[in-house]
Amino acid sequence: MPPSASSSRVTIHDVARHAGVSHQTVSRVMNEHPSVAPSTRQRVQEAMQQLHYQPNLAARRLVTQRSNTLGIVGFGLQYYGPAQMMVNIEQAARGRGYSVTLASIPELREAEIERALLDLRRQGVDGVLLITPLQGVDTERIRKVCHETPFVLVDVPDAGRHSGITIDQKAGGSLAAQHLIALGHQRIALLPGPQRWHDANLRLEGWIEALSEAGLSPSAVLEGDWSAASGFGLTQELLAARTPFTGLLVGNDQMALGALWALHERGVSVPQDVSIVGFDDIPESRFFHPPLTTVRQDFGTLGALSLAALVAAIESPDAEPHPHVLKPDLLLRASTAVARS
Repeated sequence: MPPSASSSRVTIHDVARHAGVSHQTVSRVMNEHPSVAPSTRQRVQEAMQQLHYQPNLAARRLVTQRSNTLGIVGFGLQYYGPAQMMVNIEQAARGRGYSVTLASIPELREAEIERALLDLRRQGVDGVLLITPLQGVDTERIRKVCHETPFVLVDVPDAGRHSGITIDQKAGGSLAAQHLIALGHQRIALLPGPQRWHDANLRLEGWIEALSEAGLSPSAVLEGDWSAASGFGLTQELLAARTPFTGLLVGNDQMALGALWALHERGVSVPQDVSIVGFDDIPESRFFHPPLTTVRQDFGTLGALSLAALVAAIESPDAEPHPHVLKPDLLLRASTAVARS
């Protein structure tokens, strides 16, 4: 019978008796040893649940030489994309039995990334995930700072021989531009995000490449900072300069929200006069007026694959890394329509 609430702490020996196995077998199950038969593993896990067994993490660390803690170096967590990456990675880590320590950096500079990595190494994390969207990340420099601590780059292009899980931002930009071109838009203005972010740079590359392939040039290119306020202000600039455009490609959904409001204030109808495409598919984008056509990124899969890659690097350090590239989708809503002739 399970111990009562008033009984002493449940031990590994209690679990072993309840499951009808040795305490060594229980230990092997906790440490995910491959020699345990699946039926035995299930019986031990059921006994742990029934007894509400809480493993002694300190003792487990002595055996495995691991902390069961992962470090995350993050920047820009106030923005939707990085925040979603963080949330999904943390959920995936918890599902694999790891806790997470966050090192949030205040500035997107290599010196700050290195400082955060050194802090996490001193805390004894088993591995590190980097959500650092700096244009031109020096992966070899990161490797030297991490020393023997495994790391995975999250949504960082050109990871080289290191593990990296990315969403194809350039392909997403191309999808957005191709959609407007297919609707007959020839005068298209671009409002990219900050170009020191590789995501923003790659989305802009995708837009311009798609326009070029169609024999078009952008009506204007004005750089924003991801905020709705910048989308509002930049669209006001386009209107004040009388820039001719019937299509607007915007770096993210927040900036697109600001652009929608600026057009509304000037009496410009969306999509009758101007079609707009955003990027990210934030939960609110389908409630914009009109609902926003946008590029959706699968942050759930990104988080799960990133976590799986890091755990694989921790448990099999000699294995060859396998980078993954995820393709985004275009979600069609009411903010885009056929261009008026």
